[in-house]
Order: sequence, then C-alpha cells, then structure tokens
Amino acid sequence: MGLFDFFRREFGEKVSDTDTPTPDELKTHVSQLGLPTNGLDIQVADDTVTVRGNVTSQEEKEKIAVALGNVKGVSRVDDQTNVVGSAQDQPTMPPSSQPGQQTQFHTVEKGDTLSAIAKQVYGDASAYNRIFEANKPMLKDPNKIYPGQVLRIPPR
Repeated sequence: MGLFDFFRREFGEKVSDTDTPTPDELKTHVSQLGLPTNGLDIQVADDTVTVRGNVTSQEEKEKIAVALGNVKGVSRVDDQTNVVGSAQDQPTMPPSSQPGQQTQFHTVEKGDTLSAIAKQVYGDASAYNRIFEANKPMLKDPNKIYPGQVLRIPPR
C-alpha cells in the first residue's frame, strides 16, 4: 500500500487529548475496532504514522491503514505491513476480490452518502451496504460518514 495521504488533520476520530496521537493511543484505537495489533509497530512523526509488521490478509492491511488515517491529527500513513501466511490460512476470497481487481479508496466530500458513492462506483445506489460492510468496524452506522474520511471501496 505504501504512503497513503489523508488530506486533513483537523477531522477524524479523536483518540488523544493532544494534537498528535501517540503510538500507544493509535494501537489501542485499532485494537478497540477489533483489528489485530499483535506484532504491529506503530510510530508517529509529526502527522505521519508508520506501521510495520505482519498481517494475515490484504483486507486487514487496508482496514488498519484506513483506521489509522481516519484519526484526528493524522495526515499520512506509511503502510509497511506485509501480508503473510499460507494459502490455507487465508480465507477464501469472494469472486469480487479475486486477483486483478483492487480495492479503491474514496475521500468523503460534503454531501456524500454511501448510496451516492455506490451509485458513482457501481452504478447502483442500493449497493451502499457493500461499502458499509467493507468499512466495518470503522463505520458503525451507514448514515454517519464525514467529509475528509477515507473509505475502502471493494471491487465490483
């Protein structure tokens, strides 16, 4: 995934009483979302978060990067995690996630809704739940997204 820009510092989930969250605060935040943090090394330099370590799937890798980047005070995530594990350890990918199709990312703009994003990406507003599910546990309600938030958009 590499370097991921989030374009804003002033919005996002507040996990710290200071302008810049600490590595421990970020690790706790990721863990509270139900994402694994064992073996992850999270470092913070100004508004850039660097995350290293091993994860078990591409989806996990993307969710961790997005969870970190959607924190107030973070503008960039340098994702240096590696997807490891044997094929038998990996969950079977649904047809929409087969190799050759990649996840996209969308930065929410004022007036955006998951339905409008689904209409734009998939041509079907009722496919909003696909985007909502791809962003759990970061999203808890499909009606609560905010400008500047970055969302995972799964392939068709």
